[in-house]
Amino acid sequence: MIRMSKLTDYGTLVMTYLARHSAGVHNAAEIAAATQISLPTVSKILKILAKESLLVSHRGIKGGYSLARAPESITLMEIIDAIEGPIGLTECSSSPGLCEQETSCSVRVNWMKINSAVRQALTGVTLADMAQPTLAVINADRLYARGRVNVV
Repeated sequence: MIRMSKLTDYGTLVMTYLARHSAGVHNAAEIAAATQISLPTVSKILKILAKESLLVSHRGIKGGYSLARAPESITLMEIIDAIEGPIGLTECSSSPGLCEQETSCSVRVNWMKINSAVRQALTGVTLADMAQPTLAVINADRLYARGRVNVV
């Protein structure tokens, strides 16, 4: 099964909260209360995202965190990469040289194409998109209109 970690899922919630409340600086306790994620987990996520330059850490008595860039310029792929590391559906699609079969594998190229498609899809979704509660409906309608979604 292909699944993001709970930490990455929570990371997208934290970033979405910050995108929806982009004015000002927000501390970890406020974010934890608003997202209903434990304070230690929120603190860990904030440190990771600040280290990866997706957030800016503000020191002092009124310190906290803010987005490093506009929500429209931060992609879901960047958030996932920051927390999980590069996405790889198979070992060879995440980093070359990890699989013994790499040089003779008959399906490696196909896995690389699939991995690339997943990365492109995640790069195509911005934090601003995630902050809109109707993203899934909008995208499903758009895909349906293009004839790419089959409703059973």
